[in-house]
Amino acid sequence: MSAQGEAANIGKVLSFLREWDRGDRAARGRMLNTFLCQNQGKSFYELECEFAQVSSLFLARLTTWMRLTYMFGTLLGLQLRAIRVFLSASGHDQYVMEFLEDGGVLSLLDILNHTQSKEEDKTEALRLLLTVSNAGRNYKEIICESNGVKVTAECLAKSNTEETQETASALLESLSHGNPKYQNQIYKSLITLMTCSSPKAQHLVLHTVRIVQSKMKTAHHSIVEPLLNMLTSIHLDIQDEAINLILDLKCFDVRPIILSGLVALLRQAREEVKSQEITEVSSETEMTASLCLSNKLLQLRL
Repeated sequence: MSAQGEAANIGKVLSFLREWDRGDRAARGRMLNTFLCQNQGKSFYELECEFAQVSSLFLARLTTWMRLTYMFGTLLGLQLRAIRVFLSASGHDQYVMEFLEDGGVLSLLDILNHTQSKEEDKTEALRLLLTVSNAGRNYKEIICESNGVKVTAECLAKSNTEETQETASALLESLSHGNPKYQNQIYKSLITLMTCSSPKAQHLVLHTVRIVQSKMKTAHHSIVEPLLNMLTSIHLDIQDEAINLILDLKCFDVRPIILSGLVALLRQAREEVKSQEITEVSSETEMTASLCLSNKLLQLRL
C-alpha cells in the first residue's frame, strides 16, 4: 500500500474509533453488525491491514464495553460474536493475550454465572472460552485458575438448551487436553456431574468422562455409584454410554466394586421385568428399558 493509501486507511480507522466512542447503543449496534459482515473469518494479518495495525484498540473497546454492560444484557450476543472474530483469527494469538490481560476470561465466567444471562449469550461466552482454551496450555490453566471448571460444570448441569450443554461439554473436554495440572480437578468435576438430572447432559458427561478416564492412571471410586445408577436410565443411549465406560474401567482397581454392583443390578432388573409382566401397569418404555438393561448386563464380559 502506498504512503497515501496508508494515510487514508489510518484516517478511516481513527474516524471509526471516534464514531464508536461517541455512539449510543443503537449506533454501536449498527457498527458491530457491519463489522461482523465484513470481517468474519479474517486472519490476524487481514484484520491488522483492515484496521491500520491498530485493531487492538477496537478489541480493547469491545472488551471494556462488555465488562461494563454484560449484567444488563446490552447487545451482549453481538459483542461476544464481534470479539470472537478477533480471538478466532488465525495466524497469531496476540488478540487472545490482550483479551486475557483486559479481564476478558473473568467477564465470560461472570456471564455464565449471572442468573439473568440469556442461554444464547451463555453459549457465545462458552464458545469464546473454548477458543481461548484451544489456544494452548497456558490459557487452559488461566481458565482453570479462574474457577472455570466449576462454573462450566454448573452451566452444563443447569442449562436447558442442548447447544449450551454441548458447548460446555466441549469446553471441559478441551480443558482436559494437555493440562496435567488441572486434569484431576476436571475428572472429579465430571464425576460429580454424572448425578445431574438432564438426560442430554448425562450423555455428554459420560462421553467426556470416557475421554478423560483414558488419560488417568487410576479410577476414582466415587465414579462407581453414579455410573451404576445411569445403567437404570430409561434412555437407551445413556445405558449404552454407561456400559462403554464400564468396559473402559475393567482394567482399573474399581473392577470388583463394579462387578458386585452389576450382579445386584441384574437381579433387580430381572425382578422388575417379572413384576411388570404380572401387573401390566408399567409403561412400554419402562418395560423395554428393563429388558434391554437385563440383556446388556448378561452380555458384559468383565
